[in-house]
Amino acid sequence: MPQNYSGQDLRGRDFSRANLSGANLSGANLIGANLSRANLSGADLSGATLIGADLSRANLSRANLSGASLFGANLRRANLSWANLCRADLTGANLYFADLSWADLSGADLSRATMPDGTIRY
Repeated sequence: MPQNYSGQDLRGRDFSRANLSGANLSGANLIGANLSRANLSGADLSGATLIGADLSRANLSRANLSGASLFGANLRRANLSWANLCRADLTGANLYFADLSWADLSGADLSRATMPDGTIRY
């Protein structure tokens, strides 16, 4: 049964390498959390606050990140294929080498984000 962390304050927590596949993290406060190499495939992170979070090499395939705040988050080499990033705030996020294939970025803010090819979006 998937974990339910909906709306919880998880600031600065270490979830590195955790299996959170299918977990409900909607509206959770994950400011500065370490989610590097975590399996978040199919997880619901809609409306979550992930400011400055480390999601490097995380598996976020098919995750729902709609309306999430990922300001300054590290998504280097993350798998975001088929992820829902509608209206997500990715301002200043590091997406270097991230897999964004088939991801829905409609309405997402990518200002000053480092894109998968290393360019910075202005």
